[in-house]
Amino acid sequence: MSTSQIIVVGGGAAGFFAAITAAEMGAKVRLLEKSGRFLEKVRISGGGRCNVTHACPDIRAMAGNYPRGSRAVLGPFHQFSMTDTVEWFGRRGVRLKTERDGRMFPESNTSETIVACLLGSARDAGVELFANTEVASLDAVHGGGYRLGISGIKGETVSLEANRVLLATGGCRSASQGLLAAKLGHALIPPVPSLFTFIIESGWLRSLSGISLEDVEVVAGDLGLRQRGPILITHWGLSGPVVLKMSAWGARDLHAVNYRFTVRLNWMPGKPLDDILGEIQHRRQSAGNKLVSQIPIAPVPLRLWENLVMAAGLNRDARWSGITRNQIHALGMQLTRSEFPVAGKSLNKDEFVTCGGIKLGEVNLQTMESKVSPGLFFAGELLDIDGITGGFNFQAAWTTGYIAGRAMASS
Repeated sequence: MSTSQIIVVGGGAAGFFAAITAAEMGAKVRLLEKSGRFLEKVRISGGGRCNVTHACPDIRAMAGNYPRGSRAVLGPFHQFSMTDTVEWFGRRGVRLKTERDGRMFPESNTSETIVACLLGSARDAGVELFANTEVASLDAVHGGGYRLGISGIKGETVSLEANRVLLATGGCRSASQGLLAAKLGHALIPPVPSLFTFIIESGWLRSLSGISLEDVEVVAGDLGLRQRGPILITHWGLSGPVVLKMSAWGARDLHAVNYRFTVRLNWMPGKPLDDILGEIQHRRQSAGNKLVSQIPIAPVPLRLWENLVMAAGLNRDARWSGITRNQIHALGMQLTRSEFPVAGKSLNKDEFVTCGGIKLGEVNLQTMESKVSPGLFFAGELLDIDGITGGFNFQAAWTTGYIAGRAMASS
């Protein structure tokens, strides 16, 4: 290795998109990845299907899905939007399909289609790809450019110089991933996890693993966090889009309480409590001698209903005709205000994201170039931009990578 026009550090979605964009404009590009595999997060995302983007052509609406960076992404999305992403992959023979919730996947239903497309496009454009290549140091060179200290697979350290460098190393989960930028004068916003699930130690809830509901309201104690949407009960607690969305918007608040708080669930948010109590009272009169635990109120599934009945203080063999006014109220409260202590978080492996990273005020968002160290660029999750689940984080990677790639090749 000697001198390169552009070096991209990080072989993920943003790094590849930037490298391809710059190389297709005629730049000499080398991409360095410290692990043995490129695009690993692309491979595992979306359960191995890769949630490429989200079907939201309205740029302002799209930007509203980023807890950090919602205003900052407006300008970049005008340069490269989700529509541009669909067209980019389409020109390379990859067609995307839209699911009911707006998530977009390759029609092949496998992330390997996206990986193959990016690898093939990079090689066709002449990008030199180096795996097992870690950047141990990054220093500005007097007169312009950068010198990188490279640790290879055999342990030797070599020096490599570049006119421009892009850092696309992913979320700052550890100090080392932001340290290269910090040593060049950048301030890092401390990273904390986003997009995680809730650990609930309640035995009866965990026994319902696999049950899902399409519309549940979730409230996080006194933290002022409230979300509504699909939920999934797991063997460790609660997951699903509504929980992941709350974890994203409340990432720092939940971190501040060490992920110990009370979560309150309304299993029937579409019905006022008075209507629910009225329906229970009607069942008392109409169901007569039938077991309460065997006749759920829609849309609550039977197994969940049975446990809510017992949590309300009723016996499994209680009959509708025998429940008291207090028991009716207790059952109504379980349906609308079930409370569970959260005992921690469990990382969502497919969509693991951190909030924090490079301060956006230190980056020219029209080019992704550093305002602190000219010739240094950023893309992807290393920036203090993160979205909710649903393809938004990949879209930020494509957008910032594309803009950085064009700017590097043009400068």
